[in-house]
Amino acid sequence: MLTYLEATVIGAVQGVTELFPISSLGHSVLVAAWLGGTWTELIHDDETPQDTPYLAFIVALHVATALALLWHYRHDWYAVITGFMESLRTRRAETVPQRMAWLIVIATIPVGILGPPLQHPLHELFSSPLAAGIFLTLNGVVLVFGEVFRRRNAPTLAEYGRRFARHESRRAAFNTAELPLLQADRPLAALTAFDALAIGLLQAGALLTGFSRAGLTMVGGLWRGLSHEHAAKFAFMLATPAILGAGVLDLPDLIGPGSPGLSGPILLGASVSGFSSWLAVRYLERHFRTHTLLVFALYCLIAGTLSILHFS
Repeated sequence: MLTYLEATVIGAVQGVTELFPISSLGHSVLVAAWLGGTWTELIHDDETPQDTPYLAFIVALHVATALALLWHYRHDWYAVITGFMESLRTRRAETVPQRMAWLIVIATIPVGILGPPLQHPLHELFSSPLAAGIFLTLNGVVLVFGEVFRRRNAPTLAEYGRRFARHESRRAAFNTAELPLLQADRPLAALTAFDALAIGLLQAGALLTGFSRAGLTMVGGLWRGLSHEHAAKFAFMLATPAILGAGVLDLPDLIGPGSPGLSGPILLGASVSGFSSWLAVRYLERHFRTHTLLVFALYCLIAGTLSILHFS
């Protein structure tokens, strides 16, 4: 099904592009198509795209990426899960971790509803290199609009404070005794339920091959007034349950009856994907402290346009 070289290359590409705002699924299709030869057999065979072993391999890569994100944000997730459980007990969302937990839950609802029935049909319908190139180009356009939204909607820190002050029991969220790790995330916790739902709807656009989950979510965060750094962190934390949930639902494609199983190449590719995802999130955290989405937008526009010309 896969050679070790193919598994390593695709694993590295998926791990990086899942978090870079340039579409992992689109690149999984385009890289194989551009390389040609036996690589094209990964995405073009006698089976339907839903049944091809290549997509079962992609399931393993997604699970590895989700585990890498869980590890990187393990302290944040501990605080958020603890806050969520406390919020269920008290029926209040007062602190930053508690509000972050509910914002993630609300933002995950759209992809949780739309993903299971639409994921496979959309991937089957738009799994061609030409479709991936078209959507990758459009992804670049969306990233440019994200920067436009950022310039128009950037609030001041004082406005973040006023925004959060509209919620009940706000002073607890500014308690200096709270977990220091999440003190810098007060602007995230100032998002409203509508903000979270809007960002979640944009994330669902990544069901189309060529649109980036991270990119669409970051654009949503910029649209709702977040900085690049906070928009990126919310995108990565929001992606974790979505990627992990999709991977768990698709596990039968990997280890179920008639599936390829956990072969050596698949395990190698998943390991490479997880490690490259961990490196990618560390790099992007530093990148978005001082840089924007424009470099990724330019890449998507160029790579997508070239793919359209080549495969049309």
